[in-house]
Amino acid sequence: MCTLTNNSRVEALIRWHHPEQGLIPPVRFIPVAEESGLIETIGAWVLEEACRQLAHWRDEGINNIRIAINLSSHQLRSASLVTLVTECMQRYAINTDELELEITESVAMEDPEHCISQLIALRNLGVSLAIDDFGTGYSSLAYLKRLPIDTLKLDRSFVRDIETDPNDAAISKATISMAHALGLKVVGEGVETQGQAHFLASIHDCDLLQGYLFGKPEPADVIIKRLRSPICSL
Repeated sequence: MCTLTNNSRVEALIRWHHPEQGLIPPVRFIPVAEESGLIETIGAWVLEEACRQLAHWRDEGINNIRIAINLSSHQLRSASLVTLVTECMQRYAINTDELELEITESVAMEDPEHCISQLIALRNLGVSLAIDDFGTGYSSLAYLKRLPIDTLKLDRSFVRDIETDPNDAAISKATISMAHALGLKVVGEGVETQGQAHFLASIHDCDLLQGYLFGKPEPADVIIKRLRSPICSL
């Protein structure tokens, strides 16, 4: 499944389609996959499927799309990660500007020195890198400035009440300002109302917006119809 931002970007999402319970969110099955040692296999499959889908869209005449893929802490610790990404990009002729890899703030801070080393290796491939769920962990700004990232994603927990909670509004404003000062783009996550979009994009120059205002997670064969038409204008 994929979700859209307010420009030509999609984020690859994984769901477990249970025959009786329907779509099960990753918060329920990813911890089990990590404990059982299956997470690297699942992560490799997600990367493969996302790149395959991107190549298919390109064959269908849909170009200038960037797809974002989340990396788990187990993948980031894997010595084969860079090779895996390299081979997958080569297999599907993925350009460096078509792929973005995301890690959460908490994952980055588990072992910051190793994380920085891995991210530098990935950055040397030319792919874009992003920190997801920013603001929910306890990252050190000393490490943040060393991470070779391009994008910072403001967590939805701050965006949700941004119109009514002065603290959330202040944190969001400060995060956008700090990220821009560091030369980073900012994605506001969980945008569901025009008011949230106006606060982030029009008032505080948030670069990209993502959330139900622009579309809910959809299968690739459904989202292709929206990729063929203008997504949204703010």
